[in-house]
Amino acid sequence: MPPPAFVRVKVSWTTLLTLAHFTYLLVGATVFQILEREAESKNRIHFQLEKLNFLANYTCLDRPALEEFVKVILDAWEKGVNPSGNSTNPSNWDFSSSFFFAGTVVTTIGYGNLCPSTVSGQVFCVFYALCGIPLNLAFLKQLGKCLTIHLGRLERGMVSQTVEALAVSLFFITGSLLFLVIPPLLFSYVEDWTFGEGFYFTFITLSTIGFGDYVVGTDPGKQYISLYRSLAGIWIIFALAWLALILNMGILCSASRNHIPTVTGLKLTPAITKQTPRTHRQWLILAKNL
Repeated sequence: MPPPAFVRVKVSWTTLLTLAHFTYLLVGATVFQILEREAESKNRIHFQLEKLNFLANYTCLDRPALEEFVKVILDAWEKGVNPSGNSTNPSNWDFSSSFFFAGTVVTTIGYGNLCPSTVSGQVFCVFYALCGIPLNLAFLKQLGKCLTIHLGRLERGMVSQTVEALAVSLFFITGSLLFLVIPPLLFSYVEDWTFGEGFYFTFITLSTIGFGDYVVGTDPGKQYISLYRSLAGIWIIFALAWLALILNMGILCSASRNHIPTVTGLKLTPAITKQTPRTHRQWLILAKNL
């Protein structure tokens, strides 16, 4: 009896990527639902009990009046006004906060905790984003290019490829400390967050997800320095540029590896030496030795 014939099915890369993408979304939705839905139900029950206790303690206030007051609080929160404290709370639209907001617009982070409430402000925000987002992308690209050039200049005088790999490692470690490790520590200290919360805010910000559950400089009970949020905005810009450079170098490294036959130890083949730019060869060396 002849062996069964196997049917070779050819699936396109686009189809695989589409299936993987939507499967990833479905898995994420399922996990988030499992993790968060029960907690949300508990919070809803707790809030309803608090309202009932409030009505029991203040009998002069009926339920419709309380619901109206809750709507006022929610409306204030949606317009960026913190309902706790009093009218002496720091403004959400001072220059430092406005600079921070402008940064979140052009970087498409959009925390959602603050937005224009006037028609003129909303119209300006639309056109500001239309011009600012491409400008920001061009700026990040150019900044990454400049960093690449300076990195290449730094490595021209190096005599061995081992030193080049060490230089790239140092660049990666220094950037990680400056943009991914030290900022969460500072935010944790200033905002009274845990390091985990500070790192969570850092990741959500630099990935441009921007949930808005953690935002720096929004606690009405704290006295921040005037440039605090402006400095946070500058950190976001340069951290995004650094991440873009790292990702770009990784892509170039991967592309170069696909077109180059072999890399033996730290000695590059003639094909690598001729075809690969000097500013990217060290990434091949580093990737080979990891």
